Amino acid sequence: MQYYSLHHKSPKTSFKKAVIEGLAKDRGIYFPEEITPLDTAFIQNISDYTNHEIAFEVIKQFVGNDIPEPILKEIIKNTLTFDFPIEKITNQISSLELFHGPTMAFKDVGAKFMAQCLEYFNKDNDEEVTVLVATSGDTGGAVANGFLGAKGVNVVILYPSGKVSDIQEKQLTTLGKNITALEVDGVFDDCQEMVKTAFLDDEIERKLTSANSINIARWLPQMFYFFFAYKALHQKKKDLVFSVPSGNFGNICAGIMAQKLGLPVKHFVASTNVNDTVPNYLKSGEYKPKPSKATISNAMDVGNPSNFIRIRELFNNDLQQLKNSFSSYSFSDDETREKMQDIYDISGYVSDPHGAVGYLGLEKYSLQENEIGIFLETAHPVKFLDVVESTLPVSVAIPEQIKKVIDKEKVALKISTYEDLKSYLME
Repeated sequence: MQYYSLHHKSPKTSFKKAVIEGLAKDRGIYFPEEITPLDTAFIQNISDYTNHEIAFEVIKQFVGNDIPEPILKEIIKNTLTFDFPIEKITNQISSLELFHGPTMAFKDVGAKFMAQCLEYFNKDNDEEVTVLVATSGDTGGAVANGFLGAKGVNVVILYPSGKVSDIQEKQLTTLGKNITALEVDGVFDDCQEMVKTAFLDDEIERKLTSANSINIARWLPQMFYFFFAYKALHQKKKDLVFSVPSGNFGNICAGIMAQKLGLPVKHFVASTNVNDTVPNYLKSGEYKPKPSKATISNAMDVGNPSNFIRIRELFNNDLQQLKNSFSSYSFSDDETREKMQDIYDISGYVSDPHGAVGYLGLEKYSLQENEIGIFLETAHPVKFLDVVESTLPVSVAIPEQIKKVIDKEKVALKISTYEDLKSYLME
């Protein structure tokens, strides 16, 4: 399998090199040269396969020969160590819970998969690699946990000061060892721009790679849970509509990749908060990134989503073709809180703000009689404790995964500019 830059000014490369580089030299993100649909018999008989077997069939063409099959199967086994339950809210709408992993966020899948790939590629190399990652919330904790103690890998996480929840901050600033947190005076887009700039700075001698969803090894494994949801629901003989809370658009892009592999999905809804660059693009036909705004669903506070260029590529950069199976709507914090309350009143289900935005997206889409709507619950409500407990009449129990970090002391270096980051990386 070869990968090409979506800026089309860098040479094609292998899975291994694309993972190690993270970003192409022309600042483009990588995209697979081919997407070969899976055997229809596999899709039709998906109930006969375990989640590990499904994941292997889904990912193997994208890894190619760069990782031997027995090693790839072991990586999948070590990645998928938890469940992905579907919880019914109404007769037509259910929640796909992606937060049962070690940091209680959907990003545990991609982070763990990528960490193991990078460690395998680095096993015979004495040169250390630095994983440089920007986070708007959950990415930092998932990457920190996934790479903790990985041989030959140092992790540097940039996060916007005051714009992640207290628990998210604890998860990325308290682990120590090979994990360093940099607290940035700015917003997520500033962090992401610093990371991209560092990759292309020839004066930095460290070997750098990214663990954001721009990295193919972080992005592609997110296809898995769309297949798992189909496995759980396909016997209902209904059309599936997925609503994905969307910030950097990697998660929903992985869902569309699953569709291109042959997964029967009727429609995708990208549900956003007031950071509405993509909803506006669908209305106007003009893509106009803008500075991000802070909201109670902070993991989606992205004004220039990196992965949307991949989504456009999947639809041949044809806006009408995109609209046929993709919608996007934005919602305010007030609407989000109201929907959290509605969901609780309907079913007793405690949703986090991102899940509530996903539910709102399904309502806006307006499901037809033969459709089932699944919204992705991307993080445990405890990750947004203040918002949840000030909105709902509940007290959220602290899970064991969170108890491990909640009383630890935060350790972070404060930076303001790219020059600050560069100075740190050149030390």
